Amino acid sequence: MKKNNILFGLLASALILYGCSEDEGGTIPGNNDNINANPAVIPDASGLEIPHIDEHAGQIYSHHTLYHGQRMLNFTLDWHAEKKHSRWVAFTFTSASSAINWNRNNWAGAEWDGKVWDYDPFQPDPDIPIGERNELSDFRGSGYQRGHLCASADRLFSMDSNGQTFYLSNMSPQIGRFNSPHWSELETQVRNWGRSNSFRDTLFVVKGGTIRDDQVMAYIGGKDSNSPTKVAVPKYYFMALLCKKFTGGQNTYKAIGFWLEHKDYGQTPPLREWAVSIDELEEKTGIDFFCNLPDIIETPVENKYSISEWNGL
Repeated sequence: MKKNNILFGLLASALILYGCSEDEGGTIPGNNDNINANPAVIPDASGLEIPHIDEHAGQIYSHHTLYHGQRMLNFTLDWHAEKKHSRWVAFTFTSASSAINWNRNNWAGAEWDGKVWDYDPFQPDPDIPIGERNELSDFRGSGYQRGHLCASADRLFSMDSNGQTFYLSNMSPQIGRFNSPHWSELETQVRNWGRSNSFRDTLFVVKGGTIRDDQVMAYIGGKDSNSPTKVAVPKYYFMALLCKKFTGGQNTYKAIGFWLEHKDYGQTPPLREWAVSIDELEEKTGIDFFCNLPDIIETPVENKYSISEWNGL
């Protein structure tokens, strides 16, 4: 399906056009002042899952798909060509996007995106120009695995939604023993929350690996003459979660962050050991999460978290 390519140049002319955004659950009662909301003129930037698109943003790409005849946002990413890596990938779990209508094992012999696939459809992101995107050759022989950010298992509501998760823009070079079991165990827990209609109406998710110069542990690839820039290997990985649930006659919100050093921990520690508040995660990453929430909601939701509210930790 065709995707949106959001030019960061729109931001310069849009900064004065702040407005209060709404997610699909409707308006939030009370004071809707929001001094850091994304400008409404930037496509797909008003969702609660989208971090603040500021002067540190790269190129914003949104991947869409058709589902039951409706155009649906699959995930959005902030791409930095100079690191050949995203700064973040954002998506949501809803009753629609958490549906299971596809199996990753079905890719053998499947036709999609103009090809018949023998196995998982790993390929460069077709929206990102050659020379700015990462390539299969960047990972080959590097000693790192292609770790999903938006996990394949997070997107099983259609063949197309799952196929897009194999775009290399959604991959990060991960140490094998970090990718599995550590990262994958946390992903499984997040997916359990995301697939539970009793837990959430919408679970807003932001994932990423750090690419700031002081938060990169190595560089790989760059062997392709058409794409000589090397790929950053993050020193840390993170997740930011915002859960919305209608209860007691109004929308309620809770949030939690996770911060992981990119290493082999041996035995995976209790997931709660990686938990942090969103405020702390923002300090570590320099990313303003959930900026489209009205400030009266955002401030208390981000400055603390409760382990007891996140069953399974």
